[in-house]
Amino acid sequence: MTNRNLLVTSALPNANGAIHLGHLLEHIQTDIWVRYQRMRNNQCIYCCADDTHGTAIMLKAEEQGTDPETLIATIQAEHERDFNAFNISHDNYYSTHSDENEALSKAIYLALKDAGQIKKETVNQLFDPEKNMFLADRFIVGSCPKCKTSDQYGDNCEVCGATYAATDLIDPKSKISGAKPVLKESTHFFFALSNFTEFLQQWTRSGTLQEQVANKLSEWLDAGLQDWDISRDAPYFGFEIPDEPGKFFYVWLDAPIGYMASFKNYCSQSKMASPDEFWDSYWREDSEHEVHHFIGKDIINFHALFWPAMLKTAGFRTPTRIHVHGFITVNGQKMSKSRGTFINAHTFAEHINPEFLRYYYATKLSNDIDDMDINLQDFVQKVNSDLVGKVVNIASRCAGFIKKKFDGKLSAQPTTPLIAEFISQQTAVEQFYEAGDFSKAARQIMAMADKANQYIAEHEPWVKIKQPGNELDVHNVCSDGINMFRIIIAYLKPILPTLAEKSETFLNVDLLSWDSIKTPLVNHPINKFKPLLARAENKDVEAMIAASTELSEPDTTDTEDTQAASSTASSAVSNTASNTVSVTAEPILPEIEFDDFAKVDLRIATIINAEAVEGADKLLKLTLDIGTEQRNVFAGIKAAYKPEQLIGQQTVMVANLKPRKMRFGVSEGMVLAAGPGGKEIYLLTPGTGAIAGMQVN
Repeated sequence: MTNRNLLVTSALPNANGAIHLGHLLEHIQTDIWVRYQRMRNNQCIYCCADDTHGTAIMLKAEEQGTDPETLIATIQAEHERDFNAFNISHDNYYSTHSDENEALSKAIYLALKDAGQIKKETVNQLFDPEKNMFLADRFIVGSCPKCKTSDQYGDNCEVCGATYAATDLIDPKSKISGAKPVLKESTHFFFALSNFTEFLQQWTRSGTLQEQVANKLSEWLDAGLQDWDISRDAPYFGFEIPDEPGKFFYVWLDAPIGYMASFKNYCSQSKMASPDEFWDSYWREDSEHEVHHFIGKDIINFHALFWPAMLKTAGFRTPTRIHVHGFITVNGQKMSKSRGTFINAHTFAEHINPEFLRYYYATKLSNDIDDMDINLQDFVQKVNSDLVGKVVNIASRCAGFIKKKFDGKLSAQPTTPLIAEFISQQTAVEQFYEAGDFSKAARQIMAMADKANQYIAEHEPWVKIKQPGNELDVHNVCSDGINMFRIIIAYLKPILPTLAEKSETFLNVDLLSWDSIKTPLVNHPINKFKPLLARAENKDVEAMIAASTELSEPDTTDTEDTQAASSTASSAVSNTASNTVSVTAEPILPEIEFDDFAKVDLRIATIINAEAVEGADKLLKLTLDIGTEQRNVFAGIKAAYKPEQLIGQQTVMVANLKPRKMRFGVSEGMVLAAGPGGKEIYLLTPGTGAIAGMQVN
């Protein structure tokens, strides 16, 4: 196979705040894919940058009594520190406020203008007479014109969901000064995106996007694209538009160009012979190299509509693939500072091994855009069970015998067919990594760990070593265990680089490469085994939550200038309705007495009917027969079960729960379920623990 040349990027974190779990989701996802490509000997360059421009940055610097340049430099240093703590292997982490980005942004704009794709229009905007500046929608609040709820933003109501123009707000006021805004005319510049409908209809169906994403974009394309406002008025922190004093590029014009600029800076810093030629080899229109973007689903319009249209018009290549992921929730709810679940990267790393988060994310990441829930109780159980209890346990069970009884040297040849079986699964693992189906890769690797532990347990080297004449058998079994451990760690290396590095030291090998998987270690000396991982502890999770908790919920809403991408993890809602108990859906609660538990009346119930609830995204209405009567229960399991699959099945319900009046009717109990939520939730049923074969894949 010919080695590939890849340029990979993650969406640019905004320089208006700290790196948190949402940012880490995307950067860990990207980094796993990048590390896998490097293990395959592909040239894979990973570039990113801070997104530094916009009104929010300007105002925050003013609030702190500093200038924007000083603010973004401080934030960038913090961002790089946090990404380093989680082993994010950027080849270059830069800033959109750079000479390279300014030059490229102006060159691309002029190319769009020369192609006749820039329009000039007069628009009416709300203006803050005290701050002497035009106001973006997110800097205007007032009462919703539909439901009359106060303190709603200038583009949509968070209570009734209505969308509207900021000029429709009742009693609007500036969030910046509190002044009543006035309408004022301004000249703006628009990119003629409406001219690219046919091109984008073809491009979005070219295999560059996941099908779910292409389907969503087709809704916008079919409805008709609007021209895109790419200018903002002074005062504004950003790049001034050429020959247009007081007019600046809207942040979303220069932010994606920041990918190109960061790579250009990488080329110039790498001391290569022809940096400009190398950069051009990736970005010219006929390039055979690959460009991959990893982003969140909330910014697909910028990356899959505006960006390719701009690139095509300016004479550059379009992305090879855009990898889109969903949002995250914590314990089934949007991240919250008052609950301690708006967790920053630095706080996490102070309390918990960052590699644990890398692994936990990997076990949940697939090649779709479904939202992900971080369940902190499930997190502790998962990493301890898989990494400490399974993977590291293989080495710890075998290494002592090798060191003490056989001079630290492995046997002359493998004796179990499991080693060949593990090697034979390499192609499948490769396909999972390449497709971004890291959860499938993790499951397959953990299945190997289970088999390795079972093999060791069946041969009981700790028993046989006490019996004369079994030395060779013990030597072979333990050597086989070490070789199986080596294969498993090599497969896990893109996910767990630090554990892999420690394992390489223990195994006394230079590097665990992808090619090395096929060659077992024979007659090979290993080093003394030292603990490779310490267990995750609930007390550390509790300390992390305490350190993240604020007494009041501050305003964390992103402005229109925030590149939300993976940086916003708060848009998803709970996957588990209140009338479905999930045994892993909440952190550990305070202890209860037996008398408290005895008050719960659990009954086996037959599901005699199940139906979707009109107007509800997550609920199914279940009719349950508990023998003496029938009950209706609303359960938040729609993502995991089709109604017709449930009819006739048995489940377990809390029969003495006080009925709850809901918008859709009265829920007369609660069904029990297990799992983190969404598609991964399983109704408990007598005898099996969960309804087998019912999960919707």
